[in-house]
Amino acid sequence: MKYALITGASRGIGKAIALKIAQELQYNILLNFQSNAEAAESTKKLIEAEGVKCELLKFDVADAEKTSKALENFTKNNPEAEIEIIVNNAGINRDGLFMWMKPEDWHSVINTSLNGFYNVTQPLIKDMLKRRYGRIINIVSLSGLKGNAGQVNYSAAKGAVVAATKALAQEIGKRKVTVNAVAPGFITSDMTADFDDNELKKLIPLNRFGEAEEVADLVSFLASKKASYITGEVININGGLYS
Repeated sequence: MKYALITGASRGIGKAIALKIAQELQYNILLNFQSNAEAAESTKKLIEAEGVKCELLKFDVADAEKTSKALENFTKNNPEAEIEIIVNNAGINRDGLFMWMKPEDWHSVINTSLNGFYNVTQPLIKDMLKRRYGRIINIVSLSGLKGNAGQVNYSAAKGAVVAATKALAQEIGKRKVTVNAVAPGFITSDMTADFDDNELKKLIPLNRFGEAEEVADLVSFLASKKASYITGEVININGGLYS
């Protein structure tokens, strides 16, 4: 039984990705969330309406021990399950100028995006390599490529995942496991709810924010067999703001 694991998938971009992979690729979904059980349950119902199974996995990707235990328990209880797709989407931001940045604001952002990538991917990669098939897709950010004032911690975390994507792709390509990153710009979501749309839109050639579904379309393509010859890539999805 084939599964796709999407982290931070109860809402926003993660939710859109989980739904799209269920709809288009007909994978069963492992939906990771940290705290919002109500949103996770609601997303699960939408996914199961697509005729696939959806299991909820509650853990904080930044917590190595809890992540490891949750993944171990799932594989032990579902010996027939094959996790073929991993989408590392979980991320948090704690914005502020670097000179005033508190240690916890630095570490929490790094721990979720960068250590979360390690904590989730490393234990699952061995089975992908044995089966000689897999798709690893890391959701990074425009901030990790061009940098963004007030987001030194977020830019550092996402930039590190970009570099890790390129290196890991070179390590495991021979086993037909691809590793790519998707770098969204301004996407309509909780994370951008407080942004000044009108001012920012002037900077974007397409003159609008992107939609979570548009990011999901790209991720679903990269997760499919159609993307077999793409690996080590970072694909921007930002309306022309930066390339």
